[in-house]
Amino acid sequence: MFDKVLIANRGEIAVRIHRACRELGIKTVSVHSTADSDAMHARISDESVCIGPAAVRDSYLNIPSIIAAAEITNADAIHPGYGFLSENPNFATIVEEHGFNFIGPTAEHVSVMGDKVRAKETMHKLGVPVVPGSPSALNEISEFYDFAEVIGYPVLIKAVAGGGGRGMKRVHKKEELEEAASMARAEAQAAFGNSSLYMEKLIDTPRHIEVQVLADQHGNVVHLGERDCSLQRRHQKLLEEAPSSALNAEEREQIGDTVVQAIREIGYRGVGTLEFLYEAGEFYFIEMNTRIQVEHPVTEMITGIDLVREQIRVASGASLDYCQEDIKFNGHAIECRINAENPVNFNPAPGLVSGYHPPGGLGVRIDSALYQDYSVPPYYDSLLAKVIVHGSNRNECLMRLRRALEEYVIAGVETTIPFHLKLIANTDFVNGVYDIHWLEQFIADEQAVE
Repeated sequence: MFDKVLIANRGEIAVRIHRACRELGIKTVSVHSTADSDAMHARISDESVCIGPAAVRDSYLNIPSIIAAAEITNADAIHPGYGFLSENPNFATIVEEHGFNFIGPTAEHVSVMGDKVRAKETMHKLGVPVVPGSPSALNEISEFYDFAEVIGYPVLIKAVAGGGGRGMKRVHKKEELEEAASMARAEAQAAFGNSSLYMEKLIDTPRHIEVQVLADQHGNVVHLGERDCSLQRRHQKLLEEAPSSALNAEEREQIGDTVVQAIREIGYRGVGTLEFLYEAGEFYFIEMNTRIQVEHPVTEMITGIDLVREQIRVASGASLDYCQEDIKFNGHAIECRINAENPVNFNPAPGLVSGYHPPGGLGVRIDSALYQDYSVPPYYDSLLAKVIVHGSNRNECLMRLRRALEEYVIAGVETTIPFHLKLIANTDFVNGVYDIHWLEQFIADEQAVE
């Protein structure tokens, strides 16, 4: 086991990693920007190193500074968390080349799964169902037209190196194709420095279902069920739940077994999440995230397995302590992402937290780095906290979630708590009747009323 882990991240996930390390008897090193000198993750770790000014390119994306911090503190391993450098294969390579353990998969797996076209090709060969689409990047506009005729309209043009909805365009008819491809290419180049595009069949009203996997370095692989992440605004998840109310037990077992076999075949290590579109009983693989997910707590709540702890253990060479038959799913869990944003128009709302009181009680968990008199900086993601609740069934879970949100006090800055209270009171949501487009319409309706 490691003696000391450097946490190459900030905010709630840095605090989350610190907790897992402490419970394993591991010392922690935090890195922080000048803007985060008073942040919780910098205050609670055993050691803290400033790695640069507020801008992420000069601090949390500054690989030489992070490596230097690991060297001067004699860390054994580096945990990237999510976002920032967590899915950068170059970072994973540099970490290992400098004699540190990267708490994540190999650089090769990060690279392959970070390229959505290669990821689809890989999973298709391994028997994982994929969305019908181009087998490689499309270059000439004639190729776009030809392939659209093959798979049929509507189609979705996507950036090969994409994420967060950037470089993505829906095309419902032939006349829209050329302009959409041009716009997607420009967006992809600006956002990712890579203008390559590919095409998929547009699945009209799917759910967004992701399957959590965990693998060690000795060939042992398990899945920990699915999460439903269909409630998204501009392709950003706002609320997640596990299990999905859209799946039955047979579908859950079938996709879980398929995923486990594929992950075992490629020799993957660590945690990973395979994301699917699901419609009318069919799954379509879209991408794999080779890191811990923001929404991982809902899986922890229904399985009782600490995913971050397991990440660290398998990175150190330990074997999993259980097999698939040992994984039991208990009850229902929901996570709400609480952001420092206006609850109507979602504009960022940084500022001073003048009052703070988190909810508690049975089945309520708060993952956050907030504290009273903390000043939320304007430079980073607006996520303040995650409210995660667990109940014996979905209805109990919803009642508990409403109670927890009503108790939560974050004064001094605007938050999305009022938005979540309206969302979970909506009849369609209560009944579990929604798809990946539903939330956008819900928000539009709420904004029209305001």
